[in-house]
Amino acid sequence: MAAISGAVGAPHARIMGIGAYRPSRLVPNSEVVDAIDSSDEWIQQRSGIRTRRFATPEETIQVMSVASSRIAIERAGISPEQIDCVVVATVSHLLQTPAIAPAIAHELGTGNAAAFDISAACAGFCHGVSLGADMVRGGSARHVLVIGVERLSDITDMTDRGTAFIFADGAGAVVIGPSETPGIGPVVWGSDGEAYDYIRQREDWRDVVGSEDSPGSGVMPHLTMQGNPVFRWASFTMSKVAVQALEAAGVAPEDLDVFVPHQANMRIIDAMARSMKLPASVRIGRDVADQGNTSAASIPLALDRMIAEGDARSGDTALLIAFGAGLAYAAQVVTVP
Repeated sequence: MAAISGAVGAPHARIMGIGAYRPSRLVPNSEVVDAIDSSDEWIQQRSGIRTRRFATPEETIQVMSVASSRIAIERAGISPEQIDCVVVATVSHLLQTPAIAPAIAHELGTGNAAAFDISAACAGFCHGVSLGADMVRGGSARHVLVIGVERLSDITDMTDRGTAFIFADGAGAVVIGPSETPGIGPVVWGSDGEAYDYIRQREDWRDVVGSEDSPGSGVMPHLTMQGNPVFRWASFTMSKVAVQALEAAGVAPEDLDVFVPHQANMRIIDAMARSMKLPASVRIGRDVADQGNTSAASIPLALDRMIAEGDARSGDTALLIAFGAGLAYAAQVVTVP
């Protein structure tokens, strides 16, 4: 029997660079309210959202991903050819196959990098960060590009009072590479399949195809959400997961510098911070107010904004946590690049 050699990876992994892409179209609440018989005041009270970003037809999943990735790669101080794997977290690349990751990897010029998509909804980016860190430590890759990207405007019913004002578009990317000291803590992740249908797409796939006489005449499989159950679940269950992630990383709440939760809803963010009893010194990402909920893109977009505005600095200790359809969730402590 032949002996099999094992891969040898780096002792630790870290985020080396981050990039973001925000679509050009800014959509205020005033453009949303009439179709759902609502008001700017009601939307802000319910979600904290004032504006959101919608992609133009030219701002595709691939275009936004490539733009954010180029920034992340440049900030990481490496070349595209040094990327060994591209992981794309998205639920709004509307082809089940092929994945969008190989096309992104090719346009970036990564050579023959491994490339694949993951579908963990809003938790997808944190899942990707965990996978990337494990690859670097395990030796299957030295540099991993993780992208969170969504065009949720494509699958949002703008007449649905429960969701029309929430979802938005954008992309964020990070490069994960080797480190001599821990830069990405252990992931705490899981799923609550009992609540599988709290957030889901309507089963309208047949309508998308349309009839033989009128192909493609139907509606898109729009997102639906049971708002109150999701709010209760996220506000209380996720604070426990966040505490577990801090404990797994050996970081006390008072030693945390930055908290970057999934930008689902301002009320959920505030409820989590209260439940966790975070010190006033912890700076909290609140990108949802101007960007909307961008699912897998929300955490890198929020962190990138905090860095740009000086609320997160290189070397800071940050807690990332995301949750979404499935219900899937993931959290980890990282060092800000």
